[in-house]
Amino acid sequence: MSLLRILSIAATVASLVTAFDPQLGFNSFVEVETRSLDELHQAALKEGGLVTLWAGGDEKNKQDGLKTAFESRFPGMTLNVTVDVSKYHDGSLDQQIATDSVIVDNIVLQTLTISPDEVINDFKDVDGFYTAVAIYTWSNTFAPAYLKSSPPVEYADFLKPEFKDKLVLTYPNDDDAILYQFALIMNQYGYGWFEALLTQNPRWVRGSSTPGNLISSSNGTYTATFGGSAAISPGSGLNISYPIQGQFVSWPQTGAYPMIMDMPGTDPTKFSEWMADRAAVERLRFFFEKRIRTPQGLSPLDDGL
Repeated sequence: MSLLRILSIAATVASLVTAFDPQLGFNSFVEVETRSLDELHQAALKEGGLVTLWAGGDEKNKQDGLKTAFESRFPGMTLNVTVDVSKYHDGSLDQQIATDSVIVDNIVLQTLTISPDEVINDFKDVDGFYTAVAIYTWSNTFAPAYLKSSPPVEYADFLKPEFKDKLVLTYPNDDDAILYQFALIMNQYGYGWFEALLTQNPRWVRGSSTPGNLISSSNGTYTATFGGSAAISPGSGLNISYPIQGQFVSWPQTGAYPMIMDMPGTDPTKFSEWMADRAAVERLRFFFEKRIRTPQGLSPLDDGL
């Protein structure tokens, strides 16, 4: 294994996250790296100092913070990051593996489960081939300055009259994690909740970050969403909440954050279990596709939203 790959793995607290099954190589030998990060850094510089990372996501700037942190920690190194949706990265990596032309040093995909001893067993590969580097969650996201009443907490709150024409939602039939969120909500509230949601005339978009981006930049045209992610920072004008009575989606994207297991209303192991039943997932996806049509618009990586 190249020093560049070793360095990138150590820096992200992960072994190579791959889309193939390593047990079929029938090679039980695992090389143990004993050099320090600083020693690996110097050795990697001699190899050219470039690390190629593919990361799952739906906005090109999703890993800008990781790139900045990596290059700051390891001066002289360049982290070449490409963000694309995991299902596309997955196929591209499979093709590279099949043709013996792998160019990626490290890849972070949704959804694999993780490998240091402190990490929860459900998040590990038993042979240490991959580990999670972050826990992702979907939250309620809203612009407090434009709300007419208390912020939404439960999913029934989004049916209030004040959210008519004000909601931005990601197509559930375009993203399995969003689809699972809708499954959890409708298992709690029933089909009537979804019918009532449609009367709110939400704007349907592609990409889990797009709703937060639109709410932050629309000056009150859109005020709230659920089932997505948003950058909550000073100046964004956004805040978040999590349901108390309901459930929300969380999963290990690839770093150990076991405290999430103690949070009420979520279980990071359930999404990957649910997603494994592809027949059930496809039936639910087609259920929504019939009612809100196929996802419209450009890829969230290219739509500029």
